[in-house]
Amino acid sequence: MNKADLILEVAERGDVSKGDAEAIVEEFLSLIEAELVKGNQVKLSGFGVFEKKVRKARKGTDPSTHKQIIIPESSTIIFRPSKLLKEKVK
Repeated sequence: MNKADLILEVAERGDVSKGDAEAIVEEFLSLIEAELVKGNQVKLSGFGVFEKKVRKARKGTDPSTHKQIIIPESSTIIFRPSKLLKEKVK
């Protein structure tokens, strides 16, 4: 499922227009994004947790030269599914 498919599903299940469904989905995603940018977790009960994680700087190897390099610290977003979701997906 991609974003367009999600919008269509929300429109059908919510009995709203495609435009309204798109606005709902866009607002939902922007709320999650805003909280993650602030460094906050987003917990969706029964679904999971989105959170920002900082990866420490580490040693790596440049694949073209095979020389050791330092990979700088970086931030990423992780998702941890809830126990309920894990059980449903089994």
